Amino acid sequence: MSHPGTGTTPVTTAIPRQIHPSTPSAGGAGVSTGQGEARRSARNGAVGLAGAIVNGALGFALTVVIVRGFGAAGSGALFTAIGVVSILGAVCCAGADTALVWALPRRRPGADGDAARLLPVALLPVLLLTGVVAAAGALAADGLAPALFDSPDGPALLRLAFLALPVTAAMTVLLAAVRAVRPVTAVVGIQYVLVPLARPVLLLAAVATGAGVAVGFGGWLLPVALAVVAAAALLIRPLGLLAGVRLRPDRADWRTLWGFALPRAVSAAIDASSMWVGVLLTSALAGATESGVFAAVGRYALAGLLVMQGLRVAVAPQLSRLLGQGRSADAALVHRRVTVVIIILSWPAYLLLAVFAPGFLSLFGDGFVAGATPLAVLAGAMMVNSGVGVVQTLLLMSGNSGRHLQATLINLVLTVGLGVLLIPGHGALGAAYAWTAGIVAENVLAAVSARVAVGERLLTRSVGWTAAAAGGGAAVVAVLSALLAGRGVAGLVLALAVLAVAVAGLLLVRRVRRTVRAAVTMLRPGPA
Repeated sequence: MSHPGTGTTPVTTAIPRQIHPSTPSAGGAGVSTGQGEARRSARNGAVGLAGAIVNGALGFALTVVIVRGFGAAGSGALFTAIGVVSILGAVCCAGADTALVWALPRRRPGADGDAARLLPVALLPVLLLTGVVAAAGALAADGLAPALFDSPDGPALLRLAFLALPVTAAMTVLLAAVRAVRPVTAVVGIQYVLVPLARPVLLLAAVATGAGVAVGFGGWLLPVALAVVAAAALLIRPLGLLAGVRLRPDRADWRTLWGFALPRAVSAAIDASSMWVGVLLTSALAGATESGVFAAVGRYALAGLLVMQGLRVAVAPQLSRLLGQGRSADAALVHRRVTVVIIILSWPAYLLLAVFAPGFLSLFGDGFVAGATPLAVLAGAMMVNSGVGVVQTLLLMSGNSGRHLQATLINLVLTVGLGVLLIPGHGALGAAYAWTAGIVAENVLAAVSARVAVGERLLTRSVGWTAAAAGGGAAVVAVLSALLAGRGVAGLVLALAVLAVAVAGLLLVRRVRRTVRAAVTMLRPGPA
């Protein structure tokens, strides 16, 4: 099936090159060189990475509060409700959030610019759609709940999920605009600190007071409203919203943004539902307990991707600007540098997850240790995901939302098709196998498409050597530690200690110290 503007010609031609005057041209000096862009991406990436670390820690705390406070069955119901919001919220955003990240860096900001005109183009249709879906869903919640929940709290949870959709979608769209026009610290502060910090605090309060799952879900939703207010305030100055800027869009604005957004709408829903499809299928085909186990396993698997997500948030607007200026070589260089960082930080973590899965899951309670094998399977899939870098972001920022949609559709077909076959007999493990097949297929296809779209090499020999060193070293340490101390917490602690000693030993090598000093210098705060 073809999509307008998503064939062999990238959609980027739909937007004139309306780069802000202060943006360096392709032939400029200093920061306009490839190395300058790499330093820019490194500085922004450092902020995004720090936010990802905080977000990961807070996300883990949230998962612990949920599974410890509500048990396997209660956490399964709560995770299912969160999945409904995540999937429907992404569907109702209709790709408008990614379209803003793509389009706003190519527009002029400020009171005399044309960037602000895209905000109503993106926001108004999303609010209208979510309002209709919320009203219809809230009215039908009693009839729909038995299909997803085997708990008496099901109707209340589903009704809350539907009613929260307009605010959730508004947060997503406004944060995307903040991401495009503000320094990365702004969106990191809201999305990676404010919201994930408030959620475990509120759910812990719900657990401490003996409140039910529905009240806990309300605590998970409340920070979304705070994020909407914060994001709206951060957009006022850069878009000139109180300085007489023209907000009435042209026909071309609608055609440009939604020509990109509509194909992205489907792939965004699939992206957001990547884990939740498995959670919902497992709940429906194998029961709430298996669903709760798979949700906990999936949380661990996705936690390792926070490194990549933090860097993606930081570099996506930069990639859009570079590709809009025709600077494909610089964009590819930024991608390769980011990929090296992702592999160094992610692969050892995933190898530890795979080998010491019983130890990690024991932190949630005895009922979750059964997810050790599914967690090991998903750790391998996530190594493929992180190993190709931010190719999906690169593909989208090149304007090829249609090609990205093709890759994500393959993921969905494999995840659902194999899930229906495997989950009834294998529960959480069947869901893990199905999701793994979808993840690997999607990322391989996206990497090939991004290489064709950009026309530059994305994975080089240096990336391969980095993967071999980071993965091989961590694998040896993990396996030896497991043989000596087992796959529980003791083995994990031993592996972490050995890795710490190994890193300290590497820092004694002069060449390694020079490389680290150069990286630290590059990561120091500077002009964005």
